[in-house]
Amino acid sequence: MVRLFGVSLAAADSPLPFDAKLSDGAEIPLGRFRLKVVHTPGHTPGSCSFLLEGEGERKLFTGDTLFAGSIGRTDLEGGDTEQELESIRTRLLTLDPDTPVFPGHGPQTRIGVEAAGNPWLQ
Repeated sequence: MVRLFGVSLAAADSPLPFDAKLSDGAEIPLGRFRLKVVHTPGHTPGSCSFLLEGEGERKLFTGDTLFAGSIGRTDLEGGDTEQELESIRTRLLTLDPDTPVFPGHGPQTRIGVEAAGNPWLQ
C-alpha cells in the first residue's frame, strides 16, 4: 500500500503507462481515487495544479502556483503575475475552504486560510 500525503493508494503490480497530454479538467484514475488536472497558468504558461479526490477526501497539489502566505514567482520566461493571480482566484479559491493545499515548497495550508490571509490575494 502506498501513502500519498496521508491518502492510501493501492500499489500497482507494475507501472501503468500514461502517454496522453494533460489538459484542463482531465481526470486520471488512481485506484479508488481520481486526480483532476486544473490548469493554473501564471508561474509558467503550462502550470497545473492537481486535485486528488475520492473516498470523501479532497487534496490540492499546487506546485509553484500557491504557497502558504505567498504565490509562485513569475519572473521566469513566460511567467505572468496577473495571470497567476487570476488562476488562483478563479480556479483554486473557488474550491471548498477546507480543502487542504500541498504546495511544491513549504508547509501545507488550506484554501480558506489563503483566501482570508494571503497578502497577495487581498
